[in-house]
Amino acid sequence: MDNLLSIVTFIPAIAAAILAIFLRGDDPAAQRNAKWLALIATSVTFLVSLFILAQFDPADTGFQFVEEREWLMGLTYKMGVDGISVLFVLLTTFMMPLVIAASWEVNTRVKEYMVAFLMLETLMLGVFMALDLVLFYLFFEAGLIPMFLIIGIWGGKNRIYASFKFFLYTFLGSVLMLVAMVAMYADAGTTDIPTLMNHTFGSESFSVLGIQVVGGLQTLLFLAFFASFAVKMPMWPVHTWLPDAHVQAPTAGSVVLAAILLKMGGYGFLRFSLPMFPVGADVLTPLVLWMSVIAIVYTSLVALVQEDMKKLIAYSSVAHMGYVTMGIFAANQQGIDGAIFQMLSHGFISGALFLCVGVIYDRMHTREIDAYGGLVNRMPAYALIFMFFTMANVGLPGTSGFVGEFLTLMGIFQVNTWVAVVAASGVILSASYALWLYRRVVFGDLIKESLKTISDMTAREKAIFAPLVVMTLWLGVYPAAVTDIIGPSVEALIQNYDMALADGASATQVAQAE
Repeated sequence: MDNLLSIVTFIPAIAAAILAIFLRGDDPAAQRNAKWLALIATSVTFLVSLFILAQFDPADTGFQFVEEREWLMGLTYKMGVDGISVLFVLLTTFMMPLVIAASWEVNTRVKEYMVAFLMLETLMLGVFMALDLVLFYLFFEAGLIPMFLIIGIWGGKNRIYASFKFFLYTFLGSVLMLVAMVAMYADAGTTDIPTLMNHTFGSESFSVLGIQVVGGLQTLLFLAFFASFAVKMPMWPVHTWLPDAHVQAPTAGSVVLAAILLKMGGYGFLRFSLPMFPVGADVLTPLVLWMSVIAIVYTSLVALVQEDMKKLIAYSSVAHMGYVTMGIFAANQQGIDGAIFQMLSHGFISGALFLCVGVIYDRMHTREIDAYGGLVNRMPAYALIFMFFTMANVGLPGTSGFVGEFLTLMGIFQVNTWVAVVAASGVILSASYALWLYRRVVFGDLIKESLKTISDMTAREKAIFAPLVVMTLWLGVYPAAVTDIIGPSVEALIQNYDMALADGASATQVAQAE
């Protein structure tokens, strides 16, 4: 099918335009129509995206389904997917119908709410498919706008502060990336991503203000992209916007933020940092590894003292993203396979945990842990599902959470034993805060009067969790469903990375000899 990627990308945007132009009023009928149109559009997007997976050839390590045409002012519209990006496209299209279904209780400015989420889906898909620097940057930055509005309009009482903090952190980080993109165009003469992946940027060391820049231009470009992707992940110490954004965002906003938006940072490292700036990446790998370990240990300890459920899960996300960056910069097959697997797994598990918080928040309108206790007595189905995803988050064998953490630890153990040992302590810490949260919310006697009439999950809520349970279990017992698709592309990435490092080392030796 021609233009398959563009069709998948822009179905939600077309639905958003229909909603914005033709739907009038804010009466219950109009609200219901807006919800159904959004649900149908996101479901159709997911079904069409399955054609991408069905026709995708994992053995082909290049970009597939490539679309290329002249665009505006000489710019190129170019889209394509490879083994690294195709599953992120599927993750996005899989999660969005669940996000819309979880928003069924929203009753204020419903049309605008659905338009924001539909546009956000288009922009997120564009990030994972763009094969041109300018196009990537437009999708990457434009995605901030719907999320900014979702937090700022439908969020909690401190939503304005949280939305501006989210916007400023992520936008300021991306300014450096834009400067680097201009420098890349000046050096390579193109904005085509596949071409840039095969272009050798300068790696000769030089001095700036008396400071020796090891790795030369590559190191500077790496740092500029790192500033953007580290904030997006987010990595310690630029993670502080995430807990505020999660706490203030509506449930659906938190799910999208955790399941998809955070993955753009990891995807950026794999698409740009390792293949385009291998020497710069190699120079700064020790720094990134120790930043990742600090994130795992520090944010796990911070999660232990939280009183707000969403904030605890948000800090948990930062810790799990620490495993991702650690695996990516291990730069070996197990590490990168594990990092990609962890990102996909975290999308299902963390999204489900935020949905679990949303279920009881819709009933009690509080996220304070102390407001709950003994829910198993009134909500046995909820207690079971919450337990399942809590254990998956901890990394219980048989769930997808175990596979990602195990592979990343295997990968990093081959590179730096001390980093691996310290990172392994995060497994124990995650069990501590996750089980502590579960015990206080679900177990114990039902002594609070306000909880004695709370109702268990509805059929709609159970239907939302069912696909997430299936995916978490399926990937836990059959991880080859992911690794078979990503494996060849990851292997090619590592080979090119190692060859570029070897070439860079040879060039340095020749320069020193001269």
